Amino acid sequence: MRNIAETIARMARAGAMPSSPSTGASRLTPMTGFGTNPGALLGHAYIPDDLPAMAPLVVVLHGCTQTAAGYDQGAGWSQLADREGFALLFPEQTRANNPNLCFNWFASEDIAQTGGEAESIAQMTDTMIARHGLDRQRVYVTGLSAGGAMTMAMLATRPDLFAGGAVIGGLAYGTATGMSQAFDRMGGHDRSSDTDLADAVRRGARGHDGPWPTLSIWHGTADTTVSIANAETIGRQWRSLHGAVATVREDRTASRTRRIWTAADGRDVLEEWIVPGMGHGTPIDPSRGDRLGQAGPFMLDVGVSSTAMIAKSWGLVTPVKVDAGAASSPERVAKIAIPDCAKPVAETPPAAPTGIQATIETALRAAGLMR
Repeated sequence: MRNIAETIARMARAGAMPSSPSTGASRLTPMTGFGTNPGALLGHAYIPDDLPAMAPLVVVLHGCTQTAAGYDQGAGWSQLADREGFALLFPEQTRANNPNLCFNWFASEDIAQTGGEAESIAQMTDTMIARHGLDRQRVYVTGLSAGGAMTMAMLATRPDLFAGGAVIGGLAYGTATGMSQAFDRMGGHDRSSDTDLADAVRRGARGHDGPWPTLSIWHGTADTTVSIANAETIGRQWRSLHGAVATVREDRTASRTRRIWTAADGRDVLEEWIVPGMGHGTPIDPSRGDRLGQAGPFMLDVGVSSTAMIAKSWGLVTPVKVDAGAASSPERVAKIAIPDCAKPVAETPPAAPTGIQATIETALRAAGLMR
């Protein structure tokens, strides 16, 4: 099923792959018995103590080289779930599927409604809802990088399942088939029209005629892994789906710019957060503001907590009182204080590979499949 990925996986099994970096004790519980699992993914859950009946569910998708537990530790999702009372599902990639632990967002069989990784994630989601008595009307999905691209696949193929999504440093749905196109799209090279972009989602949704999920787009201006041009491509794709053609309002500070679009009925359906000077990773704010997460590779302490802001946009965060002076304009919608001074943080590169991993990456580069 996975052509290139399966070939690389066989290379990897010729020797011992290095284990993922230690992230400390995991707060997550392994999930089993969730269906046929055609994408051969792992699943992990987090259920806070005293979870209320009909609680919301957030599905969180990690990026390349990351694990479910590591992403949770960095982004702070389970911390916020404890505070606000919602459940979490963390699908996890395996090295047998992708040696670099990337969700296969560029493989058509894995981003289709049935038969691959997207179906596995949907099966996990349905199982979580049934097993824990969750609110089917308040199910959301978010992810970083390859996990962000797979977030777009989930919104496209199962718009009936998700009320909203948030993509961080990700890519539009259906724009790449194969590794060569994937790298081209990551570089920001895509000349698809708005109509073509929207039609790709409609094909993935297989005749869906209901409302489309809302979407929050996050990207850093200094991202050299996934070009910021992809944020605009995602925006064009989903503005076309929603019929949202005009920016209703813009909220700009030193640490980020937020733009919001509405549908014809006046609902806010799309927002875009651009973080100046930020590289490739999830924006967090562990030392100030909401004190969520922990800085590390691809977890960037820039003074803005994407975790808190995304949860707030979905109505999962209890509103708190703020000083009248804290809201400098009517457009400042967030009720959680957002620091106005971004920290100049350089992206932390991952450790250089060794052993069999170095051999694999050398082979990939030689074949033009990795940069």
